[in-house]
Amino acid sequence: MADEMVLRAQRFVNQVYGSRIGMTVTEDGRTGWNTMYALTRALQWELGISALSNSFGPTTLSTLKSKYPSLNASTVPSGDFCRIIQSALYCKGYDGDGIEGVYTDRVAAAVASLKANMGVSGAYPGSSLEPKVFKGLLNMDAYVTVLNGSDTIREIQQWLNGRYVNRADFYIIPCDGHHSRDVAKSLLLAIQYELGMADGVANGVFGPGTQSGLRNHTVGVGTTGTWSLLFTAAMILNKRSVPFGNFTSAVLDGVRTFQSFAKLPVTGLGDFQTWASLLVSYGDQTRAGEACDGVTKITPARAQALKDAGYKYIGRYLYNPSTTSLPEKEIQPGELATIKQYGLRCFPIYQTWARSVDYYSPGQGVLDCANATYKAEEHGFRSGTRIYFAVDYDAVDDEVTSHILPYFQSIKQQMDRTGSGYRIGIYGPRNVCSRVSAAGYADASFVSDMSSGFSGNLGYTLPENWAFDQIATKTVGSGTGAIEIDNNIASGRDTGQGDFAAAPALKQDIYFNRDYLPALAAEATEYMKSIGRGETATSIYTRLECLNAIMDEDDVITATARRYRMRKALIQTTAFWEFCHYGNEDANIDGGVGLYYTGVLPDWAQHFPYVERAQDSSTGIGQIQGRVGILAWNHCINAGLVDGEILDPYDVRPDPDADRYRMWIRLLTDNSFSARTVGLVHIWGADGKPGDAEETPIRRPALDYDDTEIYEVLRRYQGPAEPAFSDATLRMPLYAIFEKYNRVVREA
Repeated sequence: MADEMVLRAQRFVNQVYGSRIGMTVTEDGRTGWNTMYALTRALQWELGISALSNSFGPTTLSTLKSKYPSLNASTVPSGDFCRIIQSALYCKGYDGDGIEGVYTDRVAAAVASLKANMGVSGAYPGSSLEPKVFKGLLNMDAYVTVLNGSDTIREIQQWLNGRYVNRADFYIIPCDGHHSRDVAKSLLLAIQYELGMADGVANGVFGPGTQSGLRNHTVGVGTTGTWSLLFTAAMILNKRSVPFGNFTSAVLDGVRTFQSFAKLPVTGLGDFQTWASLLVSYGDQTRAGEACDGVTKITPARAQALKDAGYKYIGRYLYNPSTTSLPEKEIQPGELATIKQYGLRCFPIYQTWARSVDYYSPGQGVLDCANATYKAEEHGFRSGTRIYFAVDYDAVDDEVTSHILPYFQSIKQQMDRTGSGYRIGIYGPRNVCSRVSAAGYADASFVSDMSSGFSGNLGYTLPENWAFDQIATKTVGSGTGAIEIDNNIASGRDTGQGDFAAAPALKQDIYFNRDYLPALAAEATEYMKSIGRGETATSIYTRLECLNAIMDEDDVITATARRYRMRKALIQTTAFWEFCHYGNEDANIDGGVGLYYTGVLPDWAQHFPYVERAQDSSTGIGQIQGRVGILAWNHCINAGLVDGEILDPYDVRPDPDADRYRMWIRLLTDNSFSARTVGLVHIWGADGKPGDAEETPIRRPALDYDDTEIYEVLRRYQGPAEPAFSDATLRMPLYAIFEKYNRVVREA
C-alpha cells in the first residue's frame, strides 16, 4: 500500500539528487532498498564523498563521525541534509514532520523513539542522531517486531545493541524479533568482547581465541550476569524455550533437551560443546561422528579403518556424470558388499552438478528422480531406502522459494506418481533443509553445517528432522586404509541400509524413446486391427488413443517394472489390450457403480441379474475391478512389496467411504495408479491369486520369463476360464511387439 509521505520522500531525492548521485527511484510510495540506496548516496554527496555507493560503509561512517558526530537542530548543516533525515524517518515508519528541512521537535521525538526501539537510548541519550543510528536508519531493518516476531528475541536484540553499540565493529542490528545472520554474528562479537578481545581483534568469527576462551566459561545453574545473559540468548536464538536472564532450573531443563536433540553429552551445563553448537553451525569440530560421507571407494582396508574409528554409517554417491573427475565418486562394483561384510551401513546421495540456482527446476526434478531411482535399483538399494538429493551451494531464501522448492516438489510428485519405494531426503544448508521438509517434500535432512558462513546456515537452527550433521573434513586410517571423509554426527533418524539386493543379471527396461513411438503404434494398432479387436461400433476410443494413453504412463510403467524386475511389456500388453475393449456398455456400468456408492441410486442393482454388477465393474485403463485391485494391493502390501493401506474387498456399503469404492474410483480416475496396479495384479496372479479363485503359484514375473510363463501371467490376469485362454494366445504377439521396441531402447 502506497504511503503519501514515502512518495514525497522519493520525489525529493529524485528532484534534488537524481542527477548528482547517478540514480533515480520509482515514485510509488513504497519503501524499498532502492529508495534507501538513493538516500545513502544523497548523504554521501552532502558529506563530500566522491565515490558514491549504495553501501553505508566505513568511509561514510568515518566521514560522518568526523563532521557531524551528533546531528540535531543546532548541528544539522542544511535544509536538504535535514530532508534526507526526514525522508529516511518516513521510509522507516516514523514522523519526519513534513520533509520541510527543519530538525523540529517532532523530528527529535521521532529520532528518540527510533533509538528507544533500537535499544540504544542508554548509550545515546536524548534526541540527537548519532552516526551509527543514522546507518541503521538508512537500511531496511525493522526495530519493532514484525511477521509474528518474538518479543524475547527483540529484547535480546535491543540488549545487544545497547550494551555493545559503542564498540568499533558492532553495528546496530534489527530488533524485529527474528534470528538472522547479523544477529548471530553480533552475538559472537559480544562474546568476544566479554572475553576481553580488543576492537580490531574481535571479528565475529568462531576462531581459536574464541574457542579457547569459551572453554573457560562454562555456565550452569546459579550463574548470573552477562555470561548467563549471553548463554540464554544463544539458547533462545536456537528456538529453545528458556527465560532470558539467569541460569535457572528452567534453563537447565532446556539445556538438557537441546543437548539430547543435538546429540551432545547431556550434562545440563553450558559447556564448550554446547556453546559451540549454539553459536556456529558445525559446533565442536573435534566431536567423534558415527557417520561419514566421501567420494572415495570403500575398500576392505578403508572399511576396517572406518570401523575402528567408530563409524557406522557411510554416505556414498549413486551417480557421477563425469568419467574423469573424482573417478570413485559413484559407488564402485563390489563396494556395497564390502560395506556389508564389515558390518557398516550405507545411505545414498544423489548429486550431479547442483552447485548453482539455475540447475534447479521442475523438469530437472523429474529427470533426477528417474535417474536416482534407476541408479539406486542398479546398486541394490532396497525399497524404503532414503535418497538424499543435494543442494550443494549457498542458496539464499528467495532462491529456495523460486527454484529449490519447485524442484523438490517435482521429485516428490514424481516419486508418488511412479510408486517408487524410495524415500526423499535433502542434503543442504539448514534453511534449505528446513523449508523443503516443512513443505512436505523431504522427511529427513543431511545438513551441510561444515559451510558455516552459508546464508542458509548462519542464523538458522538445526532442522528438526536432521539425520546427519556434516561438521568437518578429516582423514581416517593410514597406509592403504587411509581415506579422506566428511565427519558427520548421526541422530539415529536414518541408519542407512546394511543389506543390498544383487544386481540384475539382465538389463532392465528404461524410459521409452518416443522417436520409436510411430513405428510401435503402427505395428501394435495394425495387429489389433488384424485380429478384430478395438474400434468396434460400441468402442469409445480408437486403438491409437488407447495406445497413447498407455504410453503417456511410460514413466510409471517403467518404474513399476524396474521395481519388481519384470518386463514393461507385461504391463503395456495387458493395459493396451484391456483399454482397447472399453466401450459404451462399460461406461454405462461404471456410471451405475458411481450412482450406487454416492447414494444417488442405491437400488440400481435391482435392474441387473447380479447384485455384484451394481457394486463393482472392470474400470480404468487396466479394466480392473475394485475387488481385484484390493486383493492385489493387499497381497503385495503383506508381501512387503509396496506400501499402502489394507482395504476390505467386501466393504460394499452404498457410501463413498466404502473400501471397494475407494479402490474402484482411483482405478477409474487415476491412470498412473491403474498402470501400477496392473503390475501388482500380475504379481498377485503369479502367486496364485490368494483370496480369490486360487491357482497354483508360479514364479513371479522376472526379466528372464519364458514364453510359457508370459502366457500364463497374461492369462491369469483375465481369469481361469474362457475366453482368458484364447485371448492370452492372441496377446502373445502383442507382447512381442512391445518387447521388440523396449529391447531396442534398453540396448541402445
